[in-house]
Amino acid sequence: MVSIRPDEISAILKQQIEDYDKSVSVSNVGTVLSVGDGIARIYGLQQVMSGELVQFDDGSEGIALNLEDDNVGAVLLTDGIGIREGSTVKATTRIAEVPVGEAMLGRVINPLGVPIDGKGEIATTSTRLIESMAPGIIQRKSVHEPMQTGITAIDAMIPIGRGQRELIIGDRQTGKTAIAIDTILNQKGEDVVCVYVAIGQKSASVANVVEVLRERGALDYTVVVAASASEPAAMQYLAPYTGAAIAESFMYEGKATLVVYDDLTKQAQAYRQMSLLLRRPPGREAYPGDVFYCHSRLLERAAKLSDEMGKGSMTALPIIETQAGDVSAYIPTNVISITDGQVFLSSDLFNSGLRPAINVGISVSRVGGAAQTKAIKKIAGTLKLELAQFDELAAFSQFASDLDAATQAQLGRGKRLRELLKQPQYSPLILAEQVAVVYAGVKGLIDEVPVDQVVEFCRELRDYLKSNKPEFITNVQSEKQLSEASETMLKDAIDDVKSTLLAAA
Repeated sequence: MVSIRPDEISAILKQQIEDYDKSVSVSNVGTVLSVGDGIARIYGLQQVMSGELVQFDDGSEGIALNLEDDNVGAVLLTDGIGIREGSTVKATTRIAEVPVGEAMLGRVINPLGVPIDGKGEIATTSTRLIESMAPGIIQRKSVHEPMQTGITAIDAMIPIGRGQRELIIGDRQTGKTAIAIDTILNQKGEDVVCVYVAIGQKSASVANVVEVLRERGALDYTVVVAASASEPAAMQYLAPYTGAAIAESFMYEGKATLVVYDDLTKQAQAYRQMSLLLRRPPGREAYPGDVFYCHSRLLERAAKLSDEMGKGSMTALPIIETQAGDVSAYIPTNVISITDGQVFLSSDLFNSGLRPAINVGISVSRVGGAAQTKAIKKIAGTLKLELAQFDELAAFSQFASDLDAATQAQLGRGKRLRELLKQPQYSPLILAEQVAVVYAGVKGLIDEVPVDQVVEFCRELRDYLKSNKPEFITNVQSEKQLSEASETMLKDAIDDVKSTLLAAA
C-alpha cells in the first residue's frame, strides 16, 4: 500500500507555484489569402503598423504597406517561393532598420543591412531606422563649405557644397556614374564618409564600381548599398533610405558625409510597380500620387547641421536618367524641384568627344559661390559666361561665311576653354591643379597654343608644377586662395611649359 505524505505533496505544489511563469505572450498572427508578383494579401494582423516588418512561416520577410478593412497588403523582401495560400504570418512589431557605425566602412550590403561581400558578419550593435525625420530648419546651417569633386568643370562653374543636394541628370551612357565615382575618389584624405547606393543595376556593374573603389583605396571610407536588377522591387525601393540612414548616423556624429543615389529613376519605377500591384490608384505616367513625397522625404535628409548639432553634413548626389534629353518628364521635373541645382550631361557633347559631357548652359548650382574656395572663385567668375557665349556664337557662326577678327578670337578662346575642361575618368584634380588650368584659359595665356594641344598643355603644366614649383601647390592647398606670389609662380610655369610645347611643335 502506497502511503500519501501530505507534506511532500504540499512542498511539490509550493515549488510548482513558485516556478510558474506569469508572462503571457500575445502574438499578432494572420493568414495568407493570396500571393504573387511580390505581393501578399493577408487576413488578420489587426494590430499591424504601416511599414512594419512581417514574418512568414518559411522565414521570409515582408513590409506591410496597405492597411485595408478586410486585409493587409504586404510587399515581399525575398522571392517568396516558400509562401503558400493559408501560410501563417506573424507581425514582428519592428519597423525596418539597418546596422550603422564604423564597422560598415568598406562593406557591401543589401538594403536590409545584410553583408553580400563574403567578408562575414558586420561587427556592430548600433542600428538606425531606415525611415527617419529630416532635420528641421533650426537644426540646419546654410551651405558654406566646398565639397570638391575633383572635376574642374563642376568645381569652377557648378560648385557643390557640403550639405547640398546636386542632381546629376542625363541620358544613359553619358557618364553620370563616372562623375559620382570621381567625387568619391576625390574625398581621399578629406575625412568624408561616402555611401554609394546602386539601385536596379546589373550586378556586374556594381562589382566593377566596388573594384574601382578598392583599387584606388576609396573603399576604406565608403559603404556600398546594392539592390541589383534581380532583387525584388521592395528592395530597390528601400535601398536609398538605407543609404541615407547609414550616412545620417555619421552626420549626427559630426562628420561630413556624401551619399550617391544611382539612380532614383529606377527607385521610382520599383515604387510604381509595388503601388500598381497593391492596387493603389495610378496618376501621371502611372506613377502613384505620392512618388514626389517618396523622393522629397529622402532628399530632405541631406543637410548641413548647425554648430549646436555637431556641424556634421550630408551631401546628396541623386542621379536621374532621362529619355532623349527630356528633362520635362515627370520624375526629372520632380527631382529638379527638390534639389539645389543640377549637372546636366548631354549625349551630343559626349559623342563629340567632350568628357565629362557637362552642358554648362542648363547646369546650375543654387548655392553658387558660397560653396567655392576663394582661389577658384577669384578666377572662374567669367568662365561660365564665356563658355555660354561660345556655344551661342558657335551655333550662329555655322551660317556665316566670313567672320571678323574679334569673333574668330572669341571662338578660338571658347574652343580652348572647352579642351581645358576635358578630363579622363577616375582622375580627379586637386584644387591647386584646377586653379592652374582655369587660370591659364581664362587669362588668355594659352590663346596661341593650338587647340589640339591644349589637353597635352594641361597635363604638362600639372607635371611641371609638381616637380618644379611644389611650393605653389602647397600654398594654394593650404591657404585656399591665390596670393600674388603664387600667381607670379603660376605665370612663370605657364610661360615655361608653353614655350617648350610651341618649340617642340
